[in-house]
Amino acid sequence: PVIPNKTLLQKADHALSELTTDGGALMEAQAKKFLIKLIKQGKLMQWATVTPMSSFKQEVNKIGLLSRIMRPGQPGVALGLADRSKPTLSRVELDAKLYKGEIRLPKESLEDNIEGDALQSLIMDLMSERIAADLDELFINGDTASADPYLATLDGLLKQATSHVVAAGGTVLPKNVLKATLKALPIQYQRDKSKMRMFTSPNTETEFADAVSDRTGGYGDKVFMDGADGDLRYQKVPLTPLPMWPENLGGGQDETNLIYTDPKNINVGVWRKVQVETDIDIAAGVILIVVSMRVDMKYIEEDAVVKTTGVKVNA
Repeated sequence: PVIPNKTLLQKADHALSELTTDGGALMEAQAKKFLIKLIKQGKLMQWATVTPMSSFKQEVNKIGLLSRIMRPGQPGVALGLADRSKPTLSRVELDAKLYKGEIRLPKESLEDNIEGDALQSLIMDLMSERIAADLDELFINGDTASADPYLATLDGLLKQATSHVVAAGGTVLPKNVLKATLKALPIQYQRDKSKMRMFTSPNTETEFADAVSDRTGGYGDKVFMDGADGDLRYQKVPLTPLPMWPENLGGGQDETNLIYTDPKNINVGVWRKVQVETDIDIAAGVILIVVSMRVDMKYIEEDAVVKTTGVKVNA
């Protein structure tokens, strides 16, 4: 039998109400599951350090030993005061900003997923998939000077990287630019290249793969026939394309940037209380879900980042 709109929507509203606790926040287990889904769905967040925040503002302590600590020693004699090393201590403040999104589920979508667990799973999947893509866009392209109100809420990876900049000069990522990018990173952060990543746009990877495929030998043939398969490297450092990365920069709007860093240096803060509110539009036959969350993104150590600008995305 056909379930009337009103009954169907009321059942859906009841099923969704079981997701939330006081104030409309997702229950702890559901919030944890949602954040796990969010990280897995996000192309950037799966590489970054994700910090669940207990409040809107949270400080991340940094500690480092960036210079020599070893000195000549003598048995039974402590090092003199001048020879003792002190770690570098500093803090990065995450200041989570509020973001909201609305999902409208029509009757047709509800009919096949009306039972509580199925509907809750559907909602969690829809929210995490779309929000992950939106957060990737924000964390990459955020710029407080942007005309886009959403992107203007914070500075993203590209805007925050200012200390070490390499100019590609409108070229399609040649070897000399890659070498200059790696060498621009301060020497104290160059200890393990295998932990580093070069983040850039999908078409940058395509152009680089095309150049690699011109090489003679088995690897060139493999890339030509099978594509990069996510394993293009320069001196052990993987080239990692991200879908939300811009490709319309520069005067001709056909350039992009590249970010070279340890991905764990990218710190994403997510306030643990994800708010979910629901409403019913019986006339339209839809249930409305509004999700609210607070997030922020900062480099833990901006000095450990190189930005390469003026990379052409089309040869």
